[in-house]
This record gives sequence, structure tokens and C-alpha cells, in this order.
Amino acid sequence: MNSTLKTDVVIIGGGPGGSTAAMYLAREGIQSIIVEKDLFPRYHIGESMTGECGAIIRDLGLESVMLADKHPRKHGVNVYGAEGKTRWHVPVMARDENNELQAQFTWQVRRSIFDKRMLEAAVDRGATLLEATAVKPNMNEAGDVIGVQVRLADGNLEDIEAKMVLDCSGQNTFLANSGITGPKYLGNYDKQIAIFSQVANTVRGDDDDPENHPDNTLIFYQKKYHWAWFIPLDDNVVSIGIVVPSAYFVEKQESKADFIKRELRELNPELSRRVPDTTLLEPARSVVNYSFQVKKFTGKGYICIGDAHRFLDPIFSFGLYVTMKEAQLASKTIKEYFTGANCDADNPFANYQAYVEKAIDVLEDSLDAFWEQPLAFARIVHSKHRPFMVDVFAGRIYEGQPSPAALSFQKLLRRERAYASEDLYSVPIGSRYHPERAPIWNTSSSVVRTADGEELVNYFDSNSPVKA
Repeated sequence: MNSTLKTDVVIIGGGPGGSTAAMYLAREGIQSIIVEKDLFPRYHIGESMTGECGAIIRDLGLESVMLADKHPRKHGVNVYGAEGKTRWHVPVMARDENNELQAQFTWQVRRSIFDKRMLEAAVDRGATLLEATAVKPNMNEAGDVIGVQVRLADGNLEDIEAKMVLDCSGQNTFLANSGITGPKYLGNYDKQIAIFSQVANTVRGDDDDPENHPDNTLIFYQKKYHWAWFIPLDDNVVSIGIVVPSAYFVEKQESKADFIKRELRELNPELSRRVPDTTLLEPARSVVNYSFQVKKFTGKGYICIGDAHRFLDPIFSFGLYVTMKEAQLASKTIKEYFTGANCDADNPFANYQAYVEKAIDVLEDSLDAFWEQPLAFARIVHSKHRPFMVDVFAGRIYEGQPSPAALSFQKLLRRERAYASEDLYSVPIGSRYHPERAPIWNTSSSVVRTADGEELVNYFDSNSPVKA
């Protein structure tokens, strides 16, 4: 017979979403158990923070930890055009008490260090860490989620009884894969592949110039759906990634290492100038078919956080922020629920669900406009809408939206948004470029193989943070 633990909230996943949720829940006086199967530190991508992600770090009182760990300070993002000669810059800026923009910085992070620090902070503030693998959600006769069954490190099963389950499992999508949520749909960027590693001896910018600061994120555009990232991790090492359509990668018939080295030379002249030494410091890794959206990701007894219900495209580094922000918002919503709010509703968290979907829709419209109309996108960034674009890049997408910039993107895409019903907003929406509704996620589709025969499994169905 399984033993049983009891807690207020059980959190599946000890990454930044799970640890952020645990810290904000503790602030509300709510107990939590974090279920994490992997030992930290661990390798993970998603290394760049938006400005508002840095604001969450400061709100949690962890700025001193970030400074002590000497994470690079990010002052902005530079996007280089196909020839490497033109670029546009978006600075990291905060809004002050008068709602005026002011210069700020955020961080680039080694996730192996950052994730471990966040988890330690959550435990220090009262969360219980359980080394275990989530096996299945537990349900009552009414179909409500009432906890989770886990497999401990010694192989024994244990039930955790909880008032709420927070799925912070990231792109493993624990509750969606367990059939608790609604369907999981393919997103617009489902046929992409990212090949990534780390390099050194790169050409960086000038410490005295925030726009050309050596720790800024650099993005190199080649053509539609072909781009690269350049994210500094310390004074010498840079995270580098090549993102292209999967079909293009297969066509090249190269190993991951050979592919990334060649693309570092050929994708963009400015990229090749910045990375004269293509020696890889880490094995080349890959992520395939990463874009998706889960319908009905909240319900009685559960909320899915961040990548556990939706992921778009990594180009502007919103993933880490969205996960941490949703964890913050969910903690407040859970506190209200525990004190009686919406307890009798069919879905007590329907308002929360619509609220966060609206925010990610702003990001989706921005990304789609960038890919479909890059010149018009650049004009909007540098036009009268520039302050609103600074807000979007910072992550200020939950209040004051849709802004004039967001509405401009919808106009470019000939797209309308509606939120009166979940059927209107919780399925990937079509546009003049993608008029069809998205198909259901299929784990057996779009298998990608390297030239040496390695099968690259779908990121969301693998058992590790990345596929080595």
C-alpha cells in the first residue's frame, strides 16, 4: 500500500517556474512540496532574461545572489539583418512610479547555476523538496485533481494529497500528457529545429556603450525561420544556437556538430565575424518541434504554468519570464481560491487562464509579425510605437494590452482576437498566412534524423531537459 503525504500545493518540477511558485506561495503562508526527478545542477537552455524577469528576481530579494554569482548584465537586444550590416536595438528599460521609461539591466544566466540557486531559495523559504518522478495525477469521483502519485528514488510509490497541483514540468507537459487538460495543439513553429552549444573567444561589444554592451543578446537573421542566437554566459563563454526548419537540417545530411559549425560561418556575415573560433565547448544538442498550445490548462485542482501549456518560439527569450510570471500570478490566484474565491465555479481559474492567454497572444502576434513582415516590424520598433515595443520586449504584456504596437501587428496579420469563450482563444489562431486551425499534437510525427542516423526525439517527450 502506498504511503501518503499531505500539503497545500504539490508542484511538479523544480525549475524556475516551480521554485518561483514555491517562494510566492510561501509568502502567502501556503505550504508546498516540489517534486523534481533530476539532480541539480543540470544543463538547460533558456538563458536570457527579459527586463521584467529581472524585476521578479528583485521582488524575490535575490538580486544580491545574482550579483554574487556574477551573471552577465544584459542591457538590451540587437537584431542584425541578413547581410549583417543593419541592426535594430531594443534596450532593457523599466517603468518608474510615474510610468516613465528608465534604463535598467537584467541578466543572462547559466541555467545550471541559476536553477540550483532558485531551488535552494525555495527550500530555504519553507518548500519541501522531494526527489521523485511524477507518475500520474490522482482524481476524486467527481474528476477533480486531488494530488499526484510519484515514484521515489528507491522505486517505491507515494501519493501526495494536495488542494492544488501546479504543473511546472515545462515542455514535458505532465498534465497534458496525462489527459487532464484539453487537447495539445501544434503551434506555428512546430517544424523548427534548434541546434545549440557554447563557444569562446568571440568578438564582443564595448562596456561603456549600453547599446553595444558585451553582455547583450545578439540575434542574427538570415531569412524566414532561419536565425541564430548569441547569449553571453560569462566573460569568455557564449551560448550559441542555430534555428532553422527541420527539413533544411535533414537536407544538409550533417551531424549536429558539423551543422552548427558550418552555419556559424555561413548564416550571417556578422555572426561569422563575432565567432571566429567555432570550437564547441559542449556537445551539440538539439530541440525539435517545440511549438505547441494546450487547451483548458486550468481546472478544479490544477494549473499548468509556462511551457507546461504553451510555447511559441525562442527568438526573443520570453520563455523564462513567462514561466516565472505565471508562477507569481498563479500563487496569488491560489491564495484567493483558498480563501473562498470561485470555489463553486466549473473552472475556478477561468479568469486567470484567459488573463495569461491574452498576454501570450501579444507575444504570438509580435513573433508572427516579425517573421511574416520583418521590414514592417522594424519600422514599428523604431516608430512612434517604440515605447510600447520596449514594453513588449521587457515583458510588460499583462497590463495595458493590446497596446498600439500590438494592434498594429494584428492589423498586419489581418488577425482578430476574441476572449468571450475558451474556444475562441485557447486554440492556435489562424491568420492570412496560416488560415487553418492547428492540428492535434502527434508524438510520432516529424521524426528528424542526423546524417549519422541519430533520431532526434521530440523535446517534449524526452526524459531529460535537452536531447544530447
